[in-house]
Formats: sequence, structure tokens, C-alpha cells
Amino acid sequence: MRNWMWAALLIIPGVELFGFIWVSERIGAGSTILMIVLTSLIGIAMMQFEGRKVMQDTQREMKNGQVPGRKMLDGLCVFVGGMLLVIPGFVTDIIGFTLLFPLTRPLYRLFLLKWLEKKLKEGKIRIHRRF
Repeated sequence: MRNWMWAALLIIPGVELFGFIWVSERIGAGSTILMIVLTSLIGIAMMQFEGRKVMQDTQREMKNGQVPGRKMLDGLCVFVGGMLLVIPGFVTDIIGFTLLFPLTRPLYRLFLLKWLEKKLKEGKIRIHRRF
């Protein structure tokens, strides 16, 4: 697991720098910086809006006696998406926006569910109940 984290720490900044240079050559450095600042601000606003919506849906499900499992995964996607939008760069912004939009979020949720299922089967994640 640590190997892919090190690879990501080395590869992602390189890809973002390449994207920054590529976009700067086409629209100019000032416009590129403005775009990055605007996407960060939009990301913060979307994270607050979508986060509030997920929290309300979670509370509603809990009041109805349901387990808000899907909503909790949505909340995780909203949080990660917002963080990716705050990080300067175009690749992280694209991934962040797709995590925040309700129409594309189910793709990530499906991936997370499969990952969680695998970890539960392997015994790497345990669920403890308190009564």
C-alpha cells in the first residue's frame, strides 16, 4: 500500500505541473492562475452545499430508523472531492468535481463499496457493535 502512495506523491505533482504549463501556453499564465483560484473557491462552495445536503439526508434516514450507509459514502466522496478542488491543479479539479456532482458520485461509491467488501472479506476491516 505504501508503494502506491509514494508513486502518487511523485506522479501527481508532475502531472499537475504539466497540465499547468500546457494550459498556460494556450490561455496565458494569468488566466490559468485565475482559473485555479476560481475552481478552488467553487470547490469550497460546492463542498459546503453538497455536504449540508448529505448531512440532512443522513439525519432524515437516521430519524426513519434506517442505516445511512450510502449517505456516509456520499459524505466521504464530498469531503475528498472538496479537498481535491482546493489543491491547485487541473487533474485533481476534474476528479474533485466528479466526486462532488451527484450524477457522477455513484461511480465512486460503487468503487468504494467493492473496496470495502474486499477488505471486510480479507478481515482487514472489522465492525464492532456497541449496545
